[in-house]
Amino acid sequence: MVKAVVGACWGDEGKGKITDMLADKSDIVIRFQGGSNAGHTIINEYGKFTLHQLPSGVFHSNITNIIGNGVALSVENFVSEIKELTDRGIPHPNIIVSDRCQVVMPYHKQQDGLEEARIADAAFGSTKSGIAPFYSDKYGKIGFQVSELFADKEYLMNRISNVLTLKNTLFKNLYGAEVLKVEDIYNKLMEYRDLLEPYVADTFDFLSKAVKDNKEILLEGQLGSLKDPDHGIYPMVTSSSTLAGYGAIGAGLPPYEIKEIISVVKAYSSAVGAGAFVSEFFGEEADELRRRGGDGGEYGATTGRPRRMGWFDVVASRYGCQVQGATCAALTVVDVLSYLDEIPICTAYELDGEEIGYFPSTVKLERCRPIYKVMPGWKTDIRGIRNYNDLPDNAKRYIEFIDANICTPIKMVSNGPAREDIIYR
Repeated sequence: MVKAVVGACWGDEGKGKITDMLADKSDIVIRFQGGSNAGHTIINEYGKFTLHQLPSGVFHSNITNIIGNGVALSVENFVSEIKELTDRGIPHPNIIVSDRCQVVMPYHKQQDGLEEARIADAAFGSTKSGIAPFYSDKYGKIGFQVSELFADKEYLMNRISNVLTLKNTLFKNLYGAEVLKVEDIYNKLMEYRDLLEPYVADTFDFLSKAVKDNKEILLEGQLGSLKDPDHGIYPMVTSSSTLAGYGAIGAGLPPYEIKEIISVVKAYSSAVGAGAFVSEFFGEEADELRRRGGDGGEYGATTGRPRRMGWFDVVASRYGCQVQGATCAALTVVDVLSYLDEIPICTAYELDGEEIGYFPSTVKLERCRPIYKVMPGWKTDIRGIRNYNDLPDNAKRYIEFIDANICTPIKMVSNGPAREDIIYR
């Protein structure tokens, strides 16, 4: 059976922990989109790790981990993350890279930085990982597929020459940067070929057989619904689809094989980067939640930037679960809220003087203001609790209010950063 773990809102929900936990019962874990522009933090018996490029199943020796064809593959990050794992005593992961995957080139990262500098105050808050230029090149048919790294030199030199005709026009005339050289790009591709060769395979055939053999397959999403380029807060979004439905494309699976979609929902809101964020709040109150939040403070796993803080947003979370097609939800970081006397929840928006319960497109979303309901806190540490009925009554009321209003049943409640800090409902 195929399951997907995806984010309900802006990302940063704790998908890495949920994927790592569900990997115990999986045969295969697949990253199907995105690149190294976001990280999944995992705490286990080996320590604390932040994975940017590798699937979260790499800590399980019995699992085959796959970099799917929909991923933006940073070869440097891929290799360095594997080295970090093995240097820290973790067995070398069983990992396969799709031969249809494409590679992030150094000039993608360079272009990302140059473009952010060019647009200055209108910048998107990019991580400068090269993701937008990568996907632009992929769909503009000037990217490099992993399979092409193993082609003959004449083929590659012709491809590179055609690519650089476009790239150098941009670099020279728009950015005033040095032009790229064909031989340098060829040498870099050969370096990537040698590094990737032990991992490359036809993952489509591998997964087709796995489905026929009824293997347990887990799709691991990056970021969340509100960062999707079609259904998110465009244009302040990422450059690949963050939805479970894209898992079929980014992994190479029949869409009807995805039987369960677990949408990870945070017990409060946080976001990195620019864009509409209705329930955002500021000042000392935000600083306190940021300091207490996550597994060591609310700071971007890739950039280290302080995350923007907000109260739980029913409207955004309900929409995020719906657009994912979620069959159930996992509610995370509930324990973080234990210090509060009262906890606001954004239950609706006010748009131009009218109360609305739907999530509008960005131009309207920017004009929305939050409408809050305040719920009582529980003022006691809930870490270590494993039985739902043992939670304080106010914690259960908070969880059940969210469950009822996001229209997706909460089946898991995370009450701590470790793999075992989980309550099933």
